[in-house]
Amino acid sequence: MPYRGGEVPSIRSTGRADTRLLLGEHRSGAPVTLIVRHLDRTHSQMIPRLASRILLLVGIVLCSVHAQSDAAGPRIGFLSPGTPESTAAVLAGLRQGLREHGYVDGTNIAIESRFARDQFDRLPDLARELIGLPVDVLVTNVTQATIAAKDNTNAIPIVMVGVSDPVASKLISSLSRPGGNVTGTSGMFAEAAGKRLELLNEAVPGMRRVGVLWNPANRVFQMQMIRETEAAARQLGIQLQMLEARDLASIERAFATISRERVSALNVLPDPTFGAHATKIAALAERARIPAMSGSGAFADAGGLMSYAPSLSELARNAGGYVAKILKGAKPAELPVEQPTKFELVINMKTAKQLGMTIPQSLKVRADRLIE
Repeated sequence: MPYRGGEVPSIRSTGRADTRLLLGEHRSGAPVTLIVRHLDRTHSQMIPRLASRILLLVGIVLCSVHAQSDAAGPRIGFLSPGTPESTAAVLAGLRQGLREHGYVDGTNIAIESRFARDQFDRLPDLARELIGLPVDVLVTNVTQATIAAKDNTNAIPIVMVGVSDPVASKLISSLSRPGGNVTGTSGMFAEAAGKRLELLNEAVPGMRRVGVLWNPANRVFQMQMIRETEAAARQLGIQLQMLEARDLASIERAFATISRERVSALNVLPDPTFGAHATKIAALAERARIPAMSGSGAFADAGGLMSYAPSLSELARNAGGYVAKILKGAKPAELPVEQPTKFELVINMKTAKQLGMTIPQSLKVRADRLIE
């Protein structure tokens, strides 16, 4: 029961009918009382003895509740543009990283999560909701969530997970000395955008027209990757067909366009919405007989042909270390931003067979994992 810490129960007589024990107050301010009914004169003589025992018991309970409240420790806010399901691996990585530094959710810290459920325009309101709780540290999943958090506080430390280019997004001053209240991990998705197109070109030799599935609701992050993809396309002599999608219905419409425009392959930009619908996108690509590559690590496992990406769960695990350092007194401005040391290339050989493709041996030997 949420008593106000430090209160001592007291006895208040309400007349001949009963005795009322005032145990404390609820957070709303209403009194919390225990009423002991008087039965007769003999029983009434027992009331003082009974009351003293009850007071002792209640005192012990209140001390326990107060101690548990203190043990809850810091509160961590977690903000994601995705859904609980699509973000589960990231949250699991964050919790693992915190555990490795002695912080366990529900024991000595509390994690409060908010999900925009692919509605990016909700992120500012959700950020303000977390800030108002309040929280001791805000952990933000990818670029748009980090921007929403930074726009609403310059006091609460923000630890980002997998932001593509935090300097270009004006979230930090530099990777080595972020400045301000933001630090964490970068996913380098934009830097890898050109590489993804090169790998797709190796898998589909001679392709001339490639569809690019992108989410305009996630504009800052997506535009960074589009610029790098366009630069790589010019060098490779490939024409790009831009396909906007922000939900499942528009994803399905994009595939209708793919069929009309006769694209050779599909490049799915990493995005929380596309991650949530990875299995559906992979199935639509297979039905359309289109080889598809993604910057989301789960795409090949969901049935897509290829993926080339860092591990977001690993980046989140490392972000847990940043949170621990900040809780122990470190300043975000002085914690260098960490970049991924490895990108994993995964090729789904079962999908290649369904599409009637032969993956070049030179590409297979470079894969970190082949799904047979």
